[in-house]
Amino acid sequence: MATEITQLTKQLHAEIEQTPERYRPLLLRLVHSFREGIEEDEPWPTAEDSLREGLRDIKAGRVYPIETLWDRVNAE
Repeated sequence: MATEITQLTKQLHAEIEQTPERYRPLLLRLVHSFREGIEEDEPWPTAEDSLREGLRDIKAGRVYPIETLWDRVNAE
């Protein structure tokens, strides 16, 4: 999943780079409006929600030692 997100981010950056400089303010407004729109439909999680999700991850064994945090990033 992280690789897919990284690839999407690279594609977004490439599209931005191909957009003429004079249109970038409009592009920024579009992206900002899009983000605001999805926040209305699906609000960002609260700190309490995030903590609960973290606790579920711990109980399900979906945690890794901090020493391995950058292993996959550095492998790419």
